[in-house]
Amino acid sequence: MRLLHTSDWHLGRGLHRVSLLDAQRDALEHLVRVAVEREVDAVLVAGDVYDRAVPPLPAVRLFDDVLHRLAGHRVPAVIISGNHDSPHRLGVAAGLIGRAGIHLRTDPAACGTPVVLADQHGPVALYGIPYLEPALTREEFGTDRAGHREVLSAATDRIRADLATRPPGTRSVVLAHAFVTGGVGSDSERDITAGGASAVPASLFDGIDYTALGHLHGAQTITERVRYSGSPLAYSFSEAGHRKSMWLVELGPGGEIDAERVDWPVPRPLSRIRGRIDRLLADPAHTPAEQHWTEATLTD
Repeated sequence: MRLLHTSDWHLGRGLHRVSLLDAQRDALEHLVRVAVEREVDAVLVAGDVYDRAVPPLPAVRLFDDVLHRLAGHRVPAVIISGNHDSPHRLGVAAGLIGRAGIHLRTDPAACGTPVVLADQHGPVALYGIPYLEPALTREEFGTDRAGHREVLSAATDRIRADLATRPPGTRSVVLAHAFVTGGVGSDSERDITAGGASAVPASLFDGIDYTALGHLHGAQTITERVRYSGSPLAYSFSEAGHRKSMWLVELGPGGEIDAERVDWPVPRPLSRIRGRIDRLLADPAHTPAEQHWTEATLTD
């Protein structure tokens, strides 16, 4: 099965008061094009569809448009809410939208109920764990402590319990929005620290064939089976060195993983330069930055 792992679209977000809506539109058109040309079996969006709980109307229209495009090409999508999203707003009409192959997973109570797809090798169960705010989900999962590790561990326990009831050979995919130990953050991610700790170990996902993570904005591999796709665009100058990409994941008949990075289009590069203003203005080495969004630190 071929999966296209993305996350952290942050529709409606800008860069230092510059609107990125046109760049986001170009990125999502590229996403649909890749999904169709590479014949993917499902698009995964691991949270933070929007940049805030009440997104601006143009961002909502853009999201609506990409869902219609995917459904029109009969490309299923599994989407979870992130810490920037309002799960209740994002999940409106989820049952109805699911009939078109667009599966919104925003309710923590439903994390053990998968979207089941199939290929020539059998079924694949895709589980969505939306962002779990410990203080708000502790009661749902019956944990002793309101911590990220505790609630996420309880959620993955539910997934394993459901997976144990599935036919032998059923492959598993989990979408989660969390800070996993070993990941490298950037300045544009909202802090999710609770009780003094936010990171959870990758071992929580042991036994899952592939875990599609969201929250961190840089594409990175925690383990072969646990990966962040990162955001499609740079949302802070700390991401100037990022290669923005999504993961095209081939899930083999026995759960084997083959992952390929597919680049997002770059609307305008970012540069970070530092020095005295006279040198910055005169040094030809900085000529490329004239066409970039540039952060200049003056040392005068």
